[in-house]
Amino acid sequence: MAATHIALFASGLAVLLLLVQGSPPGPVVQCRSGNTNCTVTNGYGAFPDRSTCRVAAVAYPSTEEELRLVVSDATEKQQHMKVVTMYSHSIPKLSCPGGPSGQGLVISTQRLGRSVSVDMATSRMTFEAGITLRALLDAAAARGLALSHSPYWQGMTLGGLLSTGSHGSSAFGKGSAVHEYVVGMRLVVPSPVPVNGYYAKIVNLGEDDPDLLAAKVSLGVLGVISQVTLQLEPMFKRSITNRVVSDVGFEQTISSYAVTTYYGDISWYPSQRRVVYRDDIKVPITTKGKGVNDYLGFRAQPTLVGASLRASEERVEATGNAEGKCVLFRLQVDTLIATGMGFKNNDGGLIEFTGYPVIGNQSDMQSAGSCLRSPEDNLLTACGWDPRFAGFFYHQTTISIPFTTISDFIADVKKLRDAHPDALCSTELYLGFLIRFVRNSTAYLGKTDDVVAIDITYYRSKDPKQPRLYEDVFEEIEQMALFKYNGLPHWGKNRNVGFLNVKNKLGAKLAKFVSVMQKYDSNGLFSSDWTDAVLGLRGKEVVVQGDGCAMEGLCICSTDDHCAPKLGYYCRPGEVYEQARVCRKIKSVEADGLAWSA
Repeated sequence: MAATHIALFASGLAVLLLLVQGSPPGPVVQCRSGNTNCTVTNGYGAFPDRSTCRVAAVAYPSTEEELRLVVSDATEKQQHMKVVTMYSHSIPKLSCPGGPSGQGLVISTQRLGRSVSVDMATSRMTFEAGITLRALLDAAAARGLALSHSPYWQGMTLGGLLSTGSHGSSAFGKGSAVHEYVVGMRLVVPSPVPVNGYYAKIVNLGEDDPDLLAAKVSLGVLGVISQVTLQLEPMFKRSITNRVVSDVGFEQTISSYAVTTYYGDISWYPSQRRVVYRDDIKVPITTKGKGVNDYLGFRAQPTLVGASLRASEERVEATGNAEGKCVLFRLQVDTLIATGMGFKNNDGGLIEFTGYPVIGNQSDMQSAGSCLRSPEDNLLTACGWDPRFAGFFYHQTTISIPFTTISDFIADVKKLRDAHPDALCSTELYLGFLIRFVRNSTAYLGKTDDVVAIDITYYRSKDPKQPRLYEDVFEEIEQMALFKYNGLPHWGKNRNVGFLNVKNKLGAKLAKFVSVMQKYDSNGLFSSDWTDAVLGLRGKEVVVQGDGCAMEGLCICSTDDHCAPKLGYYCRPGEVYEQARVCRKIKSVEADGLAWSA
């Protein structure tokens, strides 16, 4: 496709995104007979290892008592269980039960999405764990209250976002992780002996209970979260201005920016050599403005257009046309910036974005996801990654690096970028390097330092053994962040290699978590091979060795066969971080010298 055609296509897509509605996502649990003989996936239609998760049944409790009965019945049978949320947007295999394949149970929280109670004197509200973030924010706003921080994607449930340690961006106060604002929690956990006739019991954790430090971020291995009490605050407004500058020396400003901008974040477009600072501050509720966050990437798009964009991306990948990808995504970023990144000054007005600052209520500004809320239209439009059509398909590397070393990490990435100017264009369809701030956590599986969380989203092939353009550059950045800079993974994102060595990185905090896990689920009915591997338990390994395993991040290559030698990709050391082992495209092994081996 010629560059001019790509530009026109990208511009047309951006206009359409402003106009369409959308079909909500389909169910993540599919059953052959009623609620039995089922398969489970995530909102993207594939787990990192591409395996199918088969379960015996799915249960849909609608009250805490029904939930206790479900857990009791499975415990009595010694049946492995996992919770599945309404949209299931965790990338790792957290929702697949352990035990023999096809014999586990998934417990859906889809019908546990209500507000339970409110205490206006203390600004605290209690919610069922299956409530979506959007519904939670609306319920709090109706009482004049606001959740201090949240993820940017409102399709998550309260139980799901807590279990994976999800966050927004702030280095102020307790920071941006939602679990820091949990002051109470109720869980339904297995009981090896019957309690009042149930092989399950309800555990009520108050804010001073030390076990709450495990339950706040649990990966779902303690039991089922039933209810959560959150510390809220009176509604306020935010004032947001996006500021575009050159990326020259920006790595030296990250720490100072974080401590001076309450909700600030940074989007770095490395191939374009520019940075977007989101200058985002709290302002009084009396400040004039009715702004809304309706981020373009989370709006519905026409599925035919989305499929065409994906086909264009696949075409430039297949032909090795990195320059074409850069042209395509430069237009996307230009349009995103010109339209206010999806922020609206006048929601519902003829002209949605009229300029900065955009000022609106916290509940309207902190997250987005309008593609979830539109009436069904037979899949003419949908969320861009909906697996029911051939739209976006991607990996996410999301790693937290301490403030003390973030400038060195960015400098290393720049060295790779300078050596391969077109290498990182693939990230720029998805906000480039999204840089956010998270405080040191009290939760056992929370952050161990004040950190800069970096989200890198990039092209993923439908063929798990097919390499991507500049495969080696992405792998070197991933390994550099994890091992040179000792980064911690986001529990709800990342390829398998992102979870290597987590046990040692968490140290004593993980030991405390495991102690609570054994207390609440001594038989491991809520654990699985995946969670055991991620936490470094029971001898399970997170890496999967085999031909082509490095293509999906199931392993770090140590032999050429772990890459794609038939396609010209061989295992080689990193260029900037020489300890990395990456799959690099080489025209000929002879030209490269003798085959390298570990």
